[in-house]
Amino acid sequence: MNISEFQQKLSEAGKPVIVDFWASWCIPCRVTKPILESLAKEYANKVEFLPVDADESRELLEWYGVIGIPTVLSVRDGKMIGRITGVQNETGYRKMFEALVEGKDTKIFLTSFDRMLRLGAGGLFVMVGVLASYWPLAGIGAILAFLGIYDRCPVWSALIGMLKRKRN
Repeated sequence: MNISEFQQKLSEAGKPVIVDFWASWCIPCRVTKPILESLAKEYANKVEFLPVDADESRELLEWYGVIGIPTVLSVRDGKMIGRITGVQNETGYRKMFEALVEGKDTKIFLTSFDRMLRLGAGGLFVMVGVLASYWPLAGIGAILAFLGIYDRCPVWSALIGMLKRKRN
């Protein structure tokens, strides 16, 4: 699918759209596909669901800056208002559908378990990296720990907001 075909499908939908970038070889995509299809049936009257095969839509991947799949976008009035990359549970995807129906921006927070796992593993990597004087490992640990709090970091939110405004 190219950009003009995609934009035509968005305009023909007449309602908000959930776009799923997936590939048949992608194991995480196989996990998310049944969840998204089930939610698409549940919200069929309010939200259009558009699966896009990443292998056949390179132009779209570049247009939206998709570098990992599965990536799910919320689109309202032709504009992307939400984005999730990676596997989410049904609750996370349901929040995305509900936010789109209610006219809100999509914001999916990490679960407490995911947050603690990232912070704990990151802290462990930093500690081992510092003790072994192996700084690349400490750096990876710092990044991993940051991934446990980035969604609540005001500096990160400000930077992302600036980047979104420049892109539009």
